[in-house]
Amino acid sequence: MTLEELPGDHRTAGRMEQAGDALEEVLSKALSQRSLTLGVYEAAKLLNVDPDNVVLCLLAADEEEEGDAALQIHFTLIQAFCCENDINILRVSNPARLAQLLLPAAGPGPPADLHCVLVTNPHASQWKDPALSQLMCFCRESRYMDQWVPVINLPER
Repeated sequence: MTLEELPGDHRTAGRMEQAGDALEEVLSKALSQRSLTLGVYEAAKLLNVDPDNVVLCLLAADEEEEGDAALQIHFTLIQAFCCENDINILRVSNPARLAQLLLPAAGPGPPADLHCVLVTNPHASQWKDPALSQLMCFCRESRYMDQWVPVINLPER
């Protein structure tokens, strides 16, 4: 039996694919409800003022930005803050797809910083959102497997 044939790998791949679909749905709803905060500095400001209202933190960087020391320091600080305040965190492995989903939120002007995206909870009814619940379960299960910041892949369309 090879590593590719292990039964747990198929479950993990399926879980990640479902979580990617759920994330896309959550982002779509958050975009329409204007409950997104885009950018590292804007996210830091919101986390400082109102961390209890943040339900999800997304961190995204492509391969060439992985070597950016300043960005990695920001990511480390944001991750530490989110862990301290029980905010679920996900790393997005394909920032180009994230940009496709969120560019309408950026509006005209210079391109938005999509390295950090916060999803806030403007209405109590959002907690009952099945896609958000699925993402919360994915994050919780990942922590049980010692993946404190799981990497997720948004599905290509």
